[in-house]
Amino acid sequence: MLLDFTTLDRRTAYFWMASTIAPRPVAWVSSQNAAGLVNLAPFSFFQMIAPQPPTLMICPQHNADGSLKHTAHNIRETGEFVVSLVSFPLVQQMNATSFAFGADANEFDAAGVVAAASHVVRPPRVAHAPVSFECRVSSFTLHPAESSTCAIILGEVIAAHVDEAIVGTDGTIDPHKLDLVSRMGADWYGRTRSTDNFTLARPTGWAQ
Repeated sequence: MLLDFTTLDRRTAYFWMASTIAPRPVAWVSSQNAAGLVNLAPFSFFQMIAPQPPTLMICPQHNADGSLKHTAHNIRETGEFVVSLVSFPLVQQMNATSFAFGADANEFDAAGVVAAASHVVRPPRVAHAPVSFECRVSSFTLHPAESSTCAIILGEVIAAHVDEAIVGTDGTIDPHKLDLVSRMGADWYGRTRSTDNFTLARPTGWAQ
């Protein structure tokens, strides 16, 4: 089966990519506009980019009318945001915040999500998230340059909040306790806690 992506419309291209590039971690992004109104929304176009400086990426797609999502608008306006990771007990609240609320809505309140003050940045974080990363924008790019369809946002991690309950006795993260939710295609989600998970040692003898 060959798919010619040069002939596919945006929705069809999204379907094939999102259904096959999986699982994808979910960034539960809190932001705040210049007037102080808070927004909370999930995005699965999200990844770690670099450890030095510690940088992550989120990529909010534009609204159907071509306008920026509230998250992207807020981040461009203030230069700050928080990425909280979604554990399985929070999945219903995360899903609720994906609803297309109006610009004046506070999704923390609408979905019953408990907020906590961040350490450095102004937007609050999700209080019960296993991990939250406070970020400052290092790059905000509309893509493509002409007739953009999304915003590619790189954020430098300034601080992180880690729930000690997910840390094992050896001082590292216990994946069974972390139990993150991952996005797949359509309405499918996955969990990092699975009996099918396995460890795999890297090859030895690498050149120094």
